[in-house]
Amino acid sequence: MTQTTLTPEPATPGVGPGGRGLRGGLRRMFGPVADARGLAKWMLWAGVIITLLFVILAVFAPLIAPYGFAQYQDQGQTFPKQGAPSDQHPWGTTVLSLDVLSRVIWGSRTALEVMLLAVVFSLVIGVPLGLLSGYFGRWLDRVLVLIMDALFAFPYLLLAIVAAFLLSNAIGSGVATAALAITVVYIPQYFRVVRSSTLSAREATYVEAARAIGARPRTIITRYIFANVVQSVPVIATLNAADAIATLAGLGFLGYGVQPTDAAEWGYDLQRAVADAGAGIWWTALYPGLAIVLAVTGLTLVGEGLNDVYNPTLRRRRFRKVILPQRALEPPFESGGTAPDTATGGARPDGGRAT
Repeated sequence: MTQTTLTPEPATPGVGPGGRGLRGGLRRMFGPVADARGLAKWMLWAGVIITLLFVILAVFAPLIAPYGFAQYQDQGQTFPKQGAPSDQHPWGTTVLSLDVLSRVIWGSRTALEVMLLAVVFSLVIGVPLGLLSGYFGRWLDRVLVLIMDALFAFPYLLLAIVAAFLLSNAIGSGVATAALAITVVYIPQYFRVVRSSTLSAREATYVEAARAIGARPRTIITRYIFANVVQSVPVIATLNAADAIATLAGLGFLGYGVQPTDAAEWGYDLQRAVADAGAGIWWTALYPGLAIVLAVTGLTLVGEGLNDVYNPTLRRRRFRKVILPQRALEPPFESGGTAPDTATGGARPDGGRAT
């Protein structure tokens, strides 16, 4: 009996089992985005373009904005109070002699900072709690579900106002305070989504196999469950980012957001422009409000586009048209030969059979 020896192929750096490495992971991650078609594609890319515009404004605000967010004079001359749009101030000035264009540009930086901090804090707290609650269950699950349901029962804006009020008395008002106040609103959402997915994943066959070979709960959660329950988290994070900007504007409008001496904030500018609207001064409220609408719309389009692309129940796969090859023609018979008669089973005139 011949013994066959299999010689393993040399390992290629960066390539995992089955020849799938970093390139394969990136292809699986961004493949549905590249294959997106129709309305989902247009929503996704329109949202990305709008969002990138505000990101550029936020990152390069010191270079783009003509003045500082709290600057009311230049070269010893005070800006006009509620001045109409002009060459020096294309979007006019506010009741505090502040340039509206500069306030809108600097406000994009404040919105980006609060949005990123709120989403990161919510992910860091909500996802691990959902994993632990869904996997271990028992009294830990009951306690966490009770707390999260109590938080989820409050209207999100009211809960953010209460959190901002309590935090402002403890650590003061600022970007971090506004981000933490919004974080309290979004933690229950990530907890409920991740917990629900974990409850289903912990009964899967591969998790049972991991328990059978003696894997510890920490290993099972981090290596087997985590990657399978966070697939919907990016979509929720994008939609929450859009909602965070609207919540920040609401807090600023009510006076519980970022203080005007710390940073520019669109909600605060809208609150100061309420009295101007009745006097026919439209520019102090138009541009901050338009910035809020565009920023929220852009992130919402990104979230809805990603949901249509990655959700298997909504995604439409692209199918290529299959072209069948033509049948090969039978070789011609030699001259003088007789073609077999298919109707008679290929019988020859001489009574023989065709070979």
